[in-house]
Amino acid sequence: MKKYFLLTPGPTPVPPEVAQAESRPILHHRTQEFGKIFVDVIEGMKYVFQTKNDVLMLTGSGTAAMEASVVNLLSYGDEVIVASCGNFGDRWEKICQAYSIKVNKISVDWGKAINPKDVEDLLKQNKNIKAVFTTHTETSTGIVNDIETIGKIVKDTQAVLVVDSISGSVNQKFLVDDWYIDVAVTGSQKGLMCPPGLSFVSVSQKAWQLVEKSTSPKFYLDFKKMKKSIENKETPFTPAVSLVVAVHKAIEIIKGKTLEKIWQETEKLAFATRTAVKSIGLKIFCDELHISNIVTPISMPENIDGQKVVKTLREEFGISIAGGQDKLKGKIVRIAHMGYIDKFDLIVGISGLEIVLNKFGYKVELGKAVKAFEEIINS
Repeated sequence: MKKYFLLTPGPTPVPPEVAQAESRPILHHRTQEFGKIFVDVIEGMKYVFQTKNDVLMLTGSGTAAMEASVVNLLSYGDEVIVASCGNFGDRWEKICQAYSIKVNKISVDWGKAINPKDVEDLLKQNKNIKAVFTTHTETSTGIVNDIETIGKIVKDTQAVLVVDSISGSVNQKFLVDDWYIDVAVTGSQKGLMCPPGLSFVSVSQKAWQLVEKSTSPKFYLDFKKMKKSIENKETPFTPAVSLVVAVHKAIEIIKGKTLEKIWQETEKLAFATRTAVKSIGLKIFCDELHISNIVTPISMPENIDGQKVVKTLREEFGISIAGGQDKLKGKIVRIAHMGYIDKFDLIVGISGLEIVLNKFGYKVELGKAVKAFEEIINS
């Protein structure tokens, strides 16, 4: 019987307690019992986001929350900045273009971080900018952006700052209020340790002013409907009830451990993983001065196809890691250390990577990377 190990940056493994919560008999979504759970989740997400702002919930993946942010904040022809350093930064641009929003794009080489000065300069050059869209942790490249500095720049302008922290929330330090983030989005299937299907948005008072002026078409994704429904302890439409119950349990676990402790543990797992892969001669793909703690991007040796490495690990050993996306397809692989992934999961993943690399002709001493990982994690 094959065991399965999930080391991808979403979905991530689900703790047994969370899975058990999801498997409970389903509640009707118009009952007081569900209403209390729903309101508890909204309040719990304020802790996750570190905010006193309104938090809204959508039944849909993180991309639904991204699209909802665009349609609720903006109107036809509005101008925005999209600061992108990878595949998910580019997604902001695609969503804006779908709604005829004019995009002023800041783009850096994949593997590099956004320079906050570029955002500042573009805001000074164009006083019509309504919003700045960017990513917290860019999952496709492993980069973490300096959102704190960008927030300080944007706060003194008419623009709002909108940040995708779908992969960063919980495991990478993220302070919505302290960093002047007007809209933050995340999803259930990463640091929140739940199955995919829910997303959350925090909305500042500055952002609500834009929501009131927005004329973009919207119905299911209407922030005002969502906000009004929370006052009545219910959702405007049928939610993913069992997922809400699961997230309720996950937030309880997160609060019990504390975000600060989770940040520390994830950072150590990330450092140990990077040390391990470098010990066998592999290179980290991105700029290590700006590398995130949620995923390690590993450049594949010459003549080794990363897609084949990912496929072999999954099919022969039941180990799922992520491959490269878009222009990085086949060139890198990515090992996550977030959510419910722990040190023993990573030992299995690193061991499997050693075996598969040897199979494809990149000869390494078996156990060397595992030893390097264990030395760090046990120090």
